[in-house]
Amino acid sequence: MKKLLPRAKITVTFAAIAALAGCMNMPTPTTQITGSYVSPLKYESTSCDALVAEISALARRENQLVAAQNQRIKTSETQAFWYGVGQGDGVEAAELANVRGEREAVTTAMDKKKCKAS
Repeated sequence: MKKLLPRAKITVTFAAIAALAGCMNMPTPTTQITGSYVSPLKYESTSCDALVAEISALARRENQLVAAQNQRIKTSETQAFWYGVGQGDGVEAAELANVRGEREAVTTAMDKKKCKAS
């Protein structure tokens, strides 16, 4: 019986830690952030050259936002370790979803116009 008691304590402790780990308010990984809907009609009257420039600018902005979100994840992991709770998602995640949606809309407009990306 004495050997069972320490194992039970370890099991209960592990279960409590696992339960708390799920509630740490961690930011969403960048791979799980999908684009929000943006209508391709927004780019209907835009020239192919302008669309190519826009897709390039959106790609640069997406890279910046991915780096910012990854930094937020790192900071949240440290904060969660010390305080038991992370930062959660911020404006980076919302803006990343918007930029990804814009890129999808521009790509769709480019496909309709048969533009060639350079």
